[in-house]
Amino acid sequence: MIDNNEYGSFELSSFFPYLVRVFSQDVANSVKQIYATEYGLSASEWRTLAVLNEFAPLSAKSIVLQSSMDKVKVSRAVASLLKRGFIESHTDPADQRCNLIRLTREGRRVMAHLIPMVKQLEQNMLSGISSEEYQMLLDIMRRVRQDAKGSMDQQVRDIPTQGR
Repeated sequence: MIDNNEYGSFELSSFFPYLVRVFSQDVANSVKQIYATEYGLSASEWRTLAVLNEFAPLSAKSIVLQSSMDKVKVSRAVASLLKRGFIESHTDPADQRCNLIRLTREGRRVMAHLIPMVKQLEQNMLSGISSEEYQMLLDIMRRVRQDAKGSMDQQVRDIPTQGR
């Protein structure tokens, strides 16, 4: 550990944002073992299928909002999934400028195969904690996320408005 008088001591191994990243990566890699092994899906493709399974039909813009992925990742995932026949896209009758995307029969079959597997994995990952602890974890995650968003908003407000 380096103790820098100007900034104080810092240990990456106990830095909360780093620990969240490691936790997230470990969980994501566990799930990836299923969808990548079974169907060769990328994380973006899996998340797109999962969002469409729950909310379809959706526009690509709505997939971005529901999935917390950026437009480029969603666009690439949609193009790949269309090519593989897992999703289909049709013009929105209410807005001819927009396409609505939904799972195809094959996409629904893929999800029907994957969902029990990822749900079992989820049960295995949570087997060491009680349902009360799980609810507490969800609440803590929600509050930390809310505080993080509030911190980002404050940082944006604190940026000097030079040249405006």
